[in-house]
Amino acid sequence: MLLEVIATTLSDAVLAERYGADRIELITGISEGGLTPSLGLIEKVRDTVSIPVRVMVRPHARSFSYDKDDIETMEQDIQHIASIGGLSVVMGMLRPDGTIDEESLQRLLHTAKGLEVTFHRAFDEVRDQFEALEILTRYPQITDILTSGAENTAPKGAERLAALEQLTSEQSISILAGSGLTADGLSDFIKQTGVRRVHFGSAVREAGDALKPIDPLRLQAVRNLLDKRKDH
Repeated sequence: MLLEVIATTLSDAVLAERYGADRIELITGISEGGLTPSLGLIEKVRDTVSIPVRVMVRPHARSFSYDKDDIETMEQDIQHIASIGGLSVVMGMLRPDGTIDEESLQRLLHTAKGLEVTFHRAFDEVRDQFEALEILTRYPQITDILTSGAENTAPKGAERLAALEQLTSEQSISILAGSGLTADGLSDFIKQTGVRRVHFGSAVREAGDALKPIDPLRLQAVRNLLDKRKDH
């Protein structure tokens, strides 16, 4: 089981690594669903932690449809991230009709050549997740799709997540279940969906508040649950 944890500061990243995260998603603007963090933060985190780090590439929170200027901005961000070394990226882009903007995706994957990619929760706004999955599986560089199964939370989208997990079980792409997961319902959720990768944000923070620091006890509880499942 892979446990990915959101970090918004250097201390978040250090705590995430220390208390059981396998991978970090580095963002700013957590209340807006995640935006591109500062170059200084990206460099500090890469210099400080040894676990994998995936950096959000999202220039604004208005929508997941991007114009020419947005795509050029994202290209420059990816070039900076690539130049630091040892990082991966998180991105996603849609056309106004709710299909994947494949032209922009190909362009940014080319810029990110050599970097692994997570396609983020723009996937939860596509008009047809099965059609979108079929497109994304054509790109081996995309290793993860972060999704809540087209619902507000992953537990609500459990049935869809189970179907997506089954479809990707033999593929190079993996489902990364996220949004609304908590330690309490985690074992049942994993049993129901079969997912092998989970993504945590608010639930491993103090008082479950997105704007508070990571709470070591909450994170450790999630890690322990995942390890127990592995032992069975």
